[in-house]
Amino acid sequence: MKSRFTAFRSDEYRVETDVYQGPLDLLLDLIERAELDITLLSLAQVTDQFLETVRGMEGNHPEDVSAFLVIAARLILIKSSALLPKTTVEIPELDESGDEDLAAQLITYRRFKQLAEELARIEESGQRAYERLAPPQLGYEPPLDLSDLTLERLAAVAAQLFRKKAEPRVVSSVLKGPRLTIGDRIRALLDRLKAGDSVSFSSLLVSPTRVEVVVTFLAMLELIKRRVIRIDQPELFSDIEIAALDGGVDGGGFEGEIVTEFSE
Repeated sequence: MKSRFTAFRSDEYRVETDVYQGPLDLLLDLIERAELDITLLSLAQVTDQFLETVRGMEGNHPEDVSAFLVIAARLILIKSSALLPKTTVEIPELDESGDEDLAAQLITYRRFKQLAEELARIEESGQRAYERLAPPQLGYEPPLDLSDLTLERLAAVAAQLFRKKAEPRVVSSVLKGPRLTIGDRIRALLDRLKAGDSVSFSSLLVSPTRVEVVVTFLAMLELIKRRVIRIDQPELFSDIEIAALDGGVDGGGFEGEIVTEFSE
């Protein structure tokens, strides 16, 4: 990054006064180290040298000219105040503190100049420049390239899309689910009762599908009607407890008579 104050770094501009002779950069260094009291400088000479430097520039150099404006304008204002006759009207901006304001402006300029040079060094060396580690944003699709699309290709694609689809194949066989009969559930329920005193209705359901629940419930009702079992439901919607009546489980002999089939 090119500094705005390029002209100040050039050896062509030098301050020549009774108190100080040398480049402006050195003048700033002396002011910062309090080795030179800028209020002792001849402001008229410094102002004339500013203007002479501007006049001596060849061609158009807007950046160089603008670099002088802040300090030169202040110096011209202070010089004009010194040349004009004294009046009773007080101008705070033109009193004895003007020299001190100039010193403050020069110091401020020096700080900005150092910062500009540091930023230029960082940019040239590539510091604080980091490679992107995050993956590209998902979902991005590049623009569709249609440069090689011709009318013939478009017609061929359209013909393929509108081509009549083949007739669906007719399936002659129908898949059926496994058969589940009331007799099967009666035999399963009686086997469970023979192995124990009682059994819950939910424990009889191997895979609680709608068909299995209905068929098992009908098998339970059939055994109740034949006075083989008794049931107990303590609360509404609670599980049903099933127990065998005396002599009912062993004396039925009717499992093969029920052949009604249920399927989904």
